[in-house]
Amino acid sequence: MSISEALDLAAEAGLDLVEISPAADPPVVSIVDYGKFRYRQNRKDRKERQKQHTGGLKEVKFRPNTEEHDYAFKKEHAREFLGDRHKLKATVVFRGRQLSYKEQGFALLERLAKDLEDIGRIERAPTMEGRQLTMIISPLRENK
Repeated sequence: MSISEALDLAAEAGLDLVEISPAADPPVVSIVDYGKFRYRQNRKDRKERQKQHTGGLKEVKFRPNTEEHDYAFKKEHAREFLGDRHKLKATVVFRGRQLSYKEQGFALLERLAKDLEDIGRIERAPTMEGRQLTMIISPLRENK
């Protein structure tokens, strides 16, 4: 129908003529209350934003001679972070003479990666950055 006919129908109903899909050929319009339309559109947009994942980076720090209980505790935190779909940065911090025990740090991160392989995969292998050994683990994609 022509634009003038559509505007007349909208005026008779006391509503507004709103363009729903301008890219379509011909453009799609609807006769609705514009205020109500905007409200529903904002609610829909807000709901979509809530569903988006804003992936963060969480960090778990270790020392080269971390005890078994501390390791298990931090491993569970790492598991929670990956379960919440966050990337995980595992760091081994060396202080003073501990720098001579780099192999312990590499072994610790390899053990962590092996323990978390059911929920995450290594995105960046362990690398030395100054006095820190870091590795990044990303969560596995869920098959739906």
